Amino acid sequence: MTPPTPSAATPLEVIDESVEKSPSPSTPKGNESRSPGRLAWKRFRRDRTGVISAYIVIFFFVIAIAAPLIAKLYGKDPYTTYASQRPELLNAFSYPAGPNGGMSSEFWFGIEPQLGRDVFTFLLYAIRTSLGIAVAATILTTVVGVVIGVTAGYLGGRTDYLVGRIIDIVLSFPSTLFFIAFMPVIYGIFVAADDDVPTWLRATAMIILMAAFGWASIARLLRGQVLGLREREFVEAAKVTGASPMRIVFKELLPNLATPIIIQSTLMLPAFVTAEAGLAFLGVGMIDPTPDWGVMIQRGAQFYTEDLTFMLFPGLSMVIFVLAFNLLGDSVRDALDPKSKR
Repeated sequence: MTPPTPSAATPLEVIDESVEKSPSPSTPKGNESRSPGRLAWKRFRRDRTGVISAYIVIFFFVIAIAAPLIAKLYGKDPYTTYASQRPELLNAFSYPAGPNGGMSSEFWFGIEPQLGRDVFTFLLYAIRTSLGIAVAATILTTVVGVVIGVTAGYLGGRTDYLVGRIIDIVLSFPSTLFFIAFMPVIYGIFVAADDDVPTWLRATAMIILMAAFGWASIARLLRGQVLGLREREFVEAAKVTGASPMRIVFKELLPNLATPIIIQSTLMLPAFVTAEAGLAFLGVGMIDPTPDWGVMIQRGAQFYTEDLTFMLFPGLSMVIFVLAFNLLGDSVRDALDPKSKR
């Protein structure tokens, strides 16, 4: 509609709306077809810190997966005590005879004091063990937390009240103390006192215990999200059409909970890495000779005054991975939820 001129009151001109308007050249056609996932991916690619962190994290996971192949190409394994075969590798005090922890073209990261194991392959398998336990614990914790949190929020009423009180109780437990207290109990149930605890039992017990004390935080977050979502119009419309509760949860609620689930998972995994290493350091998780970040740091703490090399590589690699994964989690959060951008 054209506005009247100031000089005269001209009749209003009616524009025929049936004539198709040509699209404005200033309107980007690409943005109209982009899904939220593509927009989040575009925002993530612009975050240089997030991209670099993603490459570092992928590098560690590739090393963990390919550890046996790398060790085979390298020609050594993490269990052989090379000093027993070649005593000249250690000096009279059982420390590496060569400089910098015995680093050479044959032993890239040197050899371990006293036993003379190859540090490079031991570190490869340590990364494999620690990341494997942390990833398994993260997956189990996320599944349990999602199931309990969504169920409590959707059903409400007494179920929500009961689950809420259980969550409060679990969050009030000092998890580290319970790890130390419960691990020997679990071992005693399945293994006789005079027998050695198998590695698979140690790993399984750690995964279950970390999930048992870790699900409450994500469950409480998702419970609050579901309490708000279940009153929204699209959920009410699904109920009116006769959709089953299972369909409402999987088709209506879970797609809207993908962002907090992904964010919580990315923040949970590095926490489990440090927790697993801490338990191994305290002697209630993985123990020597199983390669593990915590085992290497525990062994290195015994020799760091004379030889810092054996403790340097596992400590530095774990710090780099945890820092990179935390930065990656922040970048993923910013990409999925731009309002929370730092």
